[in-house]
Amino acid sequence: MVAAVVSIVVKEVMYHYTMHFAKVMDSPAFKADAWHHRSDALSSVGSFAGIGLAKLGFPIMDPIAGLIICVCILKVAVEITNDAFIKMLDTSGGKEFEANLKAFVEKQDGVVQVDLLRTRQFGNKIYVDLEIAVDRNISLIDAHDIAERVHENVEKEYANVKHVMIHVHPSEE
Repeated sequence: MVAAVVSIVVKEVMYHYTMHFAKVMDSPAFKADAWHHRSDALSSVGSFAGIGLAKLGFPIMDPIAGLIICVCILKVAVEITNDAFIKMLDTSGGKEFEANLKAFVEKQDGVVQVDLLRTRQFGNKIYVDLEIAVDRNISLIDAHDIAERVHENVEKEYANVKHVMIHVHPSEE
C-alpha cells in the first residue's frame, strides 16, 4: 500500500509537469504522455482502494476497482484518439478563433473588410486563407504592402498560425 501511495504522488506530479509543457508547446504528444502519467496515478488509487478494502474484509472490491480503472483509462484513450483524428482530418480552427481573427484583421491599417476567412487545422498548427478588401484607388504596391503587413501581424499575434494566404480585392466603395 505504501508503494501505491508513492506511485500516486510521483505520477500526479509528473502529470502536472508534463501537462504544463504540453500547453506551453501546444503538443498533443506531450498531452497524451501527461494523461499516461495520470492514468498510472489513477491505477495506483484503484489498487490502493482495492487492496485496502480487500484487507478490510471486502475481497470483491479488488476486481471492481480494476474494472473502474479500466473504464477510466478507456475514456482517456478515446478522448486522445478523437482529438488526434480531428487534428488529422483538416478541420477548421473553430468559430471563436475565426471570429477573433477576423476582428483582428479588420483592425489592420488599410483593410476595409474581410471578404472571406477560412481556417484549417493540421496537427497543432492552423493555416489561414484570407480575402481582404482594400481601397480600390491605391496602387498595387500599396495593396501588396497591406497584405504583407496583415500576413506578418497575424503570424506574430497568433503563435499557432503556420501560414496565411492572402488575396486582395478592391473595395466596393
